[in-house]
Amino acid sequence: MMKVDLNCDIGESFGAYSLGNDEELLSHVTSANIACGFHAGDPSTMRKTVRMALKKNVAIGAHPGLKDLEGFGRREMQISPQEAHDLVTYQIGALYAFVKSEGACLQHVKPHGALYNMAARDANLAEAIAKSVYKIDPGLILLGLANSELIKAGTRLGLRTANEAFADRTYQEDGSLTSRKTPNSVLEDDKKAVKQVMDMLRKNEVISIQGTPVPITAESICLHGDGAKAAAFARQIRHSLELAEVRVEKLGSFV
Repeated sequence: MMKVDLNCDIGESFGAYSLGNDEELLSHVTSANIACGFHAGDPSTMRKTVRMALKKNVAIGAHPGLKDLEGFGRREMQISPQEAHDLVTYQIGALYAFVKSEGACLQHVKPHGALYNMAARDANLAEAIAKSVYKIDPGLILLGLANSELIKAGTRLGLRTANEAFADRTYQEDGSLTSRKTPNSVLEDDKKAVKQVMDMLRKNEVISIQGTPVPITAESICLHGDGAKAAAFARQIRHSLELAEVRVEKLGSFV
C-alpha cells in the first residue's frame, strides 16, 4: 500500500495580522511546518500553533525562512552558506523551545520560500542548511524539493530526508517550481490539484507547465496555508487519497 505525508505551512500570522485557517488545515494534514519568526510568525503564534498541532495529533516541523517579513520570505537574498547555517540554527532553536516546553518532539525541518528554492539548486547553501539540522539533532528529517540539492546534501550527511512535492504549485521542465512572479504558478482548481497529486503517486511524474512529464518522488505533499482554498484543497486531497487506498501518515512513521 502506498504511503504519503500531507503537510502544510502554518503559523504565519504576525502580531495583529491573521493569516490562514490553521485549525481547519490541521484537521486534514499529518505534518505541520510552523513559521519561526523571520518570514512570518511570532512567539505567541508559535506557542499557539504548536499547541494546536499537538491537540490535532499532527507532527511538528520548523519552517525557517529568510529574514524578510515585508516580502514574506519569498524574495531571494544574497547570503553566504555560513549565514544560511546561522539563520536556520537560530530559527530551529526558537521553535524547538516551544515544542520542548509542551513535552513534545520536533519531527522535521523544511526551509521556507526563497530559502527553500535557493537551497534546491545551490549545493553550498544546501550543505550549510543540512549541517545545521544535523548538528542540532541528527534524528530530524530534512524535508526538501524532490530530487533537489537539499535532499542530496541531507543524504550525504546521513540525515533522514523526505522528497516533497506540491499539490497547488506548477512545475518547470527541470523539476523546479514555477516562479510566483509568473502567471499560472499556483493551481486554483481543486480537481487539477487532486489529479496532479495522484499522478505524482501513481506514475512518479508531474506534467510541467511546458507540457512535458517530469520524474518526481513524492513522500510528502505540501499545501500552502496562506492559499485562499488551502483548507478546501486539503480536505479534497485527503479524501481522494483515502478513496485511492493511499495511507496518509506522518513522515516519521515511514522515512
